[in-house]
Amino acid sequence: MKALTYIEHGRFEMIEKPKPRIINSKDAIVKVTLSSICSSDLHILHGAVPQAKNGITLGHEMVGVVESTGPEVTKIKPGDRVAINVETFCGECFYCRRGYVNNCTSGGWMLGCRIDGGQTEYVRVPYADNGLTPIPDNVSDEQALFVGDILSTGYWAAKITEISTEDTVLIIGAGPTGLCTLECVRLYNPHRTVVCEADENRRKFVSQHYPDVCITEPSECGKILNEMTDGQGADRVIEVAGGNDTFELAWRCARPNAIVTIVALYEKEQILPLPWMYGKNLTFKTGGVDACDCGKIMQLISEGKIDTTRLITHRFPLSCIKEAYELFANREDNVIKTAIYQD
Repeated sequence: MKALTYIEHGRFEMIEKPKPRIINSKDAIVKVTLSSICSSDLHILHGAVPQAKNGITLGHEMVGVVESTGPEVTKIKPGDRVAINVETFCGECFYCRRGYVNNCTSGGWMLGCRIDGGQTEYVRVPYADNGLTPIPDNVSDEQALFVGDILSTGYWAAKITEISTEDTVLIIGAGPTGLCTLECVRLYNPHRTVVCEADENRRKFVSQHYPDVCITEPSECGKILNEMTDGQGADRVIEVAGGNDTFELAWRCARPNAIVTIVALYEKEQILPLPWMYGKNLTFKTGGVDACDCGKIMQLISEGKIDTTRLITHRFPLSCIKEAYELFANREDNVIKTAIYQD
């Protein structure tokens, strides 16, 4: 089968690989019907993910149909349509029992990083009962495509940010993960939502699809927040952009005693200037997504409360995935997300 493979720093290639097989009793083999490209894939290409292994198949955003299961898999069966979780987790270790599945002692981010992922025809999913979420009949593959990764990230970010109906929430970044975060922040009905985005086309996208959201650019963000909040700043800040100066923007725009949630994956070290923050009494929450709410997210999609299909702006066959990468990496043609289907 064809598989887009990480060869070395700066190089992906489409190569032939054998179809995966079940090697553990908790595995499932899934025929991939739709996948996507994530900014984390670009971080691998740029060498910013040290744990990524040469020779692995890329891809951790995908949906498909279960082809076969190991004897210990009980929650899904061959023929089921499923979304695949970005996190591999056992469900039994110290961290999993507490919901911190990103830190599973037997897993974490493996698919498309440490083991073969889904930018191919078939994928092996370890701990399939935990890693696969059934797709309801009234939910399409495109509606479910982002459940296991960026939509889980947005849901997790909104959940841990402790949003109330009285809050002014600032989201920094209107890329794919930022937009998924916006979808999930809206579930909490905050008093105000502000989205800060440097790219003009993405600001227009937010204005078009979320007319009740205040959209601004970085140079105006602090001023607008001060006008809205009588100079206090945002009650809750979620940093999703990962730019050179967006971490500083996040803590500067937060009011004293605010919560600042860092979702972004940075390619460079960030500075925590504690002397300048002294007295703001900020609470920082950081880290990788604990993607343990996929079932709830799928339910919300089925009920019409979340819709991320508008993020899919371009579609490519698997044979043209390198063209899709070029488009996505260079932000050409106002791309937000791509959907990769089988030829």
